Amino acid sequence: MAKAVVPEEKRRRRRPTRSGTVLSEQLILETALRMLREHGSTGLTARRLGLALDADPSALYRYFRGMDDLTLAIGDALIGQALQGWRPTGEWRSDLRGLGLRIHAVYVGHPQAALLTANRVTGRAHELAADEAILDVLRTAGFPLPDTVRIYQAFIDQTLAFAALDAASLALPRESLRADEDMWRSTYARLPHSTHPRIAEAAPLLATRMLDSAYPTAVEMLLDGAAAQWEALRARR
Repeated sequence: MAKAVVPEEKRRRRRPTRSGTVLSEQLILETALRMLREHGSTGLTARRLGLALDADPSALYRYFRGMDDLTLAIGDALIGQALQGWRPTGEWRSDLRGLGLRIHAVYVGHPQAALLTANRVTGRAHELAADEAILDVLRTAGFPLPDTVRIYQAFIDQTLAFAALDAASLALPRESLRADEDMWRSTYARLPHSTHPRIAEAAPLLATRMLDSAYPTAVEMLLDGAAAQWEALRARR
């Protein structure tokens, strides 16, 4: 059975840890993100987190119902970072592009945390705020509700999918990542035109292009499709 989370006002009255640190949800999240960055998801356990905080692991359950609850909080914290400083301008395409690029950048900035959380639905405050913002941008632009939901799904799933894909590459051991990148020059660039004519002609571009994320291109293509639909709706009206 999941343990009940202690209300915030009762948490604050708890004694400091052995080293004098006063635990807080924010401190636990920051420490968990650091551990993920340094050790990956397999290194994030209640015992190790307790050691890093100089606290008994049981103290974590005053803030989170378990490690899965902590995982959801980490995912929500990443979305919260993406929302910091973002404000809608009233230009729907620019607003969605900006928000998508922010979310993608935060996730690839924390690749191990991204792999752990990109496919989760947290239902927490920052995720709800992001969803509300995306839906509001589309509805304010004049998209009908069914189209709004369809575009929202494609937009957020595409953003998180690319974030997970790019994070997976960044989370590879350095030697593996370098070997994958070198493959475009060592193998693809040397294929003869007689057997692989299309790869051969594209090889110089592939060797540079494939080292960068395709997300900026993908989000523009999605927005192009949404814009074409918006123009068609306006013409009918």
